[in-house]
Amino acid sequence: MHTGGNFGFQFQTVYLSVTYFDGFLSKRSIDDGKLWAIRLLSVACLSLAAKMEECKVPALSEFQVQDYNFESKVIQRMELLVLNTLEWKLGSITPFAYLHYFINKFCAESRPKGLFSDAIRLIVAMAKEIDLIDTRPSIIAAAAVLAASDGQLTRKMLELKMSVVSFLQSQENYEMVERKDKTPPKFSISPSVLAIHSSSMDVLENSVGTKRRLTFSDSDHSCPTKKNHKP
Repeated sequence: MHTGGNFGFQFQTVYLSVTYFDGFLSKRSIDDGKLWAIRLLSVACLSLAAKMEECKVPALSEFQVQDYNFESKVIQRMELLVLNTLEWKLGSITPFAYLHYFINKFCAESRPKGLFSDAIRLIVAMAKEIDLIDTRPSIIAAAAVLAASDGQLTRKMLELKMSVVSFLQSQENYEMVERKDKTPPKFSISPSVLAIHSSSMDVLENSVGTKRRLTFSDSDHSCPTKKNHKP
């Protein structure tokens, strides 16, 4: 079981942590082969998101990931690096803030059973497939509601529904709705919603580009030792 699954954080927290992760990697890069640094970054982003969204935040010593042990001071240094990289702008608006609005707009007359939970599931799933930095939260929310309400939407039907909301771009939304077909059918957000966070980090590892390298003055010394597993 992924360590984060024990916390029972809100889905907003998970999504926000992936947003921080994406934002960091859009400005910095991590050298190939430094899996421990990717894990450390995911822990720092999750911790920061928890501080923004959760009423009760676990101690840093509790934020451990599979195969690695990170000291609290090492996590703190990574948190500070994330904060500086993001220019301390952590108050991101998430797609969840738009869900009720779009459900009322698109499904006022007929609301499918489980629409809200299905839309949430799709939003969290899409976080693994898209660039959260370049995609507006409102677009993600609208696409999730439309996909959850009717999986057989054609472009014409989509444009008709979109016409009630003038600020949305039909082309962008249609592409987002099409991503629903790529969403694994077994995807679930409960009870351990944070399991999604770890799998998202695995997918995002491949997004590292030729950006400013992640450096620590003592990074090599801070590299944690892997846990020894009994046979």
